[in-house]
Amino acid sequence: MNVRNFLLAIVLVTGSFASSAQSNLLNAKSPDEIGQKTAGQVDADNDKPLAYGYVHDRDVLMGKTTWEIIDLSEKINFALYFPVDTANIGSDRRSLYDVLTKAMRSGEITEVYTDSYFNTKKSLQDIQGSLTRIDTTDSGREQINAGTQISDEYILRQDLSAQDVSQYKIKGYWYFDKRQSELKYRLLGICPVTPDVYTMNSEEKDYIELFWVFFPDARDVLHKAKAFNDKNSAMPISFDQILNSRRFNSVIYKEENVYGDRSIDEYMKDNAQNQLLESERVKEKIRNFEQDMWNY
Repeated sequence: MNVRNFLLAIVLVTGSFASSAQSNLLNAKSPDEIGQKTAGQVDADNDKPLAYGYVHDRDVLMGKTTWEIIDLSEKINFALYFPVDTANIGSDRRSLYDVLTKAMRSGEITEVYTDSYFNTKKSLQDIQGSLTRIDTTDSGREQINAGTQISDEYILRQDLSAQDVSQYKIKGYWYFDKRQSELKYRLLGICPVTPDVYTMNSEEKDYIELFWVFFPDARDVLHKAKAFNDKNSAMPISFDQILNSRRFNSVIYKEENVYGDRSIDEYMKDNAQNQLLESERVKEKIRNFEQDMWNY
């Protein structure tokens, strides 16, 4: 492929991304026509997530499973957090949390799990119990004790929202592909971390893993959902692209090990600096394997 054809390919690819930003925005005669695509446009886009290539077990020279934390308070990770309030946004932009929960309610994501090993499935009803807290006021308790029906005004309902998500935990697999002589990464699972709904009003909140999603099962959903591109709003990027290309900052908090996959804070207690240094040591150990392959 010469330089001219290569540049043409880039233009065609970026053009397909641009067309998915707000389709028909410049041609719409009414607000209802914004975002609508013709059947020909849909067929021409062929908008699907980039398929993973097949990797044979014999091609994996080295492999290491790691668990990481994505802190949503860091600016580089804002694309996964915002917008937290979608009432006043006139587009289909949603936070990653809203995309996952909406897909679970609609049945597009059918299987979620309680932990990162994907052994025990979690039902939507179980998750709803973690998202909503229902309580009564003192006046409502007096009505219950008196044997009368409690009034709706004395029932307190508190729901978790995208604003309450503080972190994401991800599980991935680093491996060295000896066929291509390259260190690669495959994302396996993602989990939103939220405060326990029953400790939200307390000074010290307990944070829980809400649910784990097997990432390859959610790729179609995450590819359709677009995150905001602050450099060019005409070219949004999907959540699938953000996560697969690792356009975020994270810290390793656990690696698979002989001690039952114990986390770093279990053997580096009460010292946050040492925990960060240990996380960097694990990261460098994985990187150095690829570098060592080229030493003779």
